[in-house]
Amino acid sequence: MSPDPTETQSDASLKSRDLDKAWLGTPISEFNRIPQCAPPLSYLKAAHNHTVTIRTDLLREEDVLVSYPTKFRDAWDDGMVKMPCSEKNLFPVETEVCLLNCDPQDAILRYHTSHAKKWDFTALNLLCTEVSGSEYMTHTQSIFKMNRCYKLCMNHSLTMSQEQIACLLANAFFCTFPRRNSRKFEYSNYPEINFYRLFEGASTRKIEKLKTLLCYFRRVTQTKPEGLVTFTRQTLNQPPNWESSQIQLTRLHITCEGTIESEGYGMLQVDFANRFVGGGVTGHGLVQEEIRFLINPELIVSRLFTEALEHNECLIITGSEQYSKYSGYAESYKWVESYKDETPRDDWQRRCTEIVAIDALRYRHFLEQFLPEKITRELNKAYCGFYRNNANVKHLSAVATGNWGCGAFGGDTRLKALIQMMAAAEAGRDVAYFTFGDAQLMRDVHEMHTFLTERQVTVGHACGHEYRDSVYRNNRMQVIPPHEP
Repeated sequence: MSPDPTETQSDASLKSRDLDKAWLGTPISEFNRIPQCAPPLSYLKAAHNHTVTIRTDLLREEDVLVSYPTKFRDAWDDGMVKMPCSEKNLFPVETEVCLLNCDPQDAILRYHTSHAKKWDFTALNLLCTEVSGSEYMTHTQSIFKMNRCYKLCMNHSLTMSQEQIACLLANAFFCTFPRRNSRKFEYSNYPEINFYRLFEGASTRKIEKLKTLLCYFRRVTQTKPEGLVTFTRQTLNQPPNWESSQIQLTRLHITCEGTIESEGYGMLQVDFANRFVGGGVTGHGLVQEEIRFLINPELIVSRLFTEALEHNECLIITGSEQYSKYSGYAESYKWVESYKDETPRDDWQRRCTEIVAIDALRYRHFLEQFLPEKITRELNKAYCGFYRNNANVKHLSAVATGNWGCGAFGGDTRLKALIQMMAAAEAGRDVAYFTFGDAQLMRDVHEMHTFLTERQVTVGHACGHEYRDSVYRNNRMQVIPPHEP
């Protein structure tokens, strides 16, 4: 490629110095994080748009959380998750005591006699052989019964205790949730929740995933978890008029080192989500979203009550805890050891960890993503995850993100970075961007951000067709012809 004729000697010198840097932009220490930037919380109570499954009048630090309602109330209607302990659950099943004294595979198959010749437990059996698993598996068997669980509707929040979540996940391990072993019928628009696919095959992926999850079950049975977690399904009803926006880009910290969950602590951490949240976490998948759901297993319970996300929706999870350390990615993923999460809790006894699941579009053809309507869709999706209604900007944490919608989804890393920076600016948040070892991407995105901020380009102007060629050309991207109306 020939040198850029507009590049000055000073510009070339700055680029040369950037070659040895691990990060560029604003120091990450200057960015907002929770709990320091968060406003005081109101008293936790149930409302028309917020379901709370514990006694809020007894919510005090170091006190035992009490479920609400305190006694089981059977429900088998469209607004509730169908529970294993319902009288209307017609699975042929032996007594609970018998199940709890069984080998895990036997326990699962006694509950699902019709699947005895269909389901494959190779991975589960291999793990039992490797780690003397019969004793290991008993950790899932001491947490089994939960009162009831609501489906998560639009613009609604559900707050539940970590102990209740552990109970639900134990049921998922034993595959007890009725009508959830097929996506063909009633729950066709929900992710899978029962773990039966996780037990299949001899893949090392499955072994490492099971190790990570059993670390969680061991921890929550040894020491009862005492906090709360809130799940919020947020809908964007009125998206911004992007081309008329007068907002300029906010600050950027971009690095080729570190991870969203570690260096991005206290920030709004992006889950590169599937529209069925959790993606392949209970199957073969093992990339960014699945790894996050494994090390923070309380995220998995969202699959029980969260229908597939629409184009204008996101899922926000506040308070989940990390239980495991890991290394690698995809085929190289390994569970390393148990992790003690020291993240402080807020006044609702939630860990100050906020994760937002936003699902990017999947592209068959590379150039498709540069169409204006596709860019607008991704801007709206990212903004849906980043904005908070009536929030004061000074109380908003930075966004911790990375190569959202790239990889298997086919997204262009530089375009997706620009889209996220624009959406974050519109929402009033700074951006901490993790390139996961890609130093060239770090330099390119920083150069693009510098190009736009030095010229005080607004989000609206950047959305305009006349800027597209110059921005892409400046960052050595393929030039996409302007869209003709």
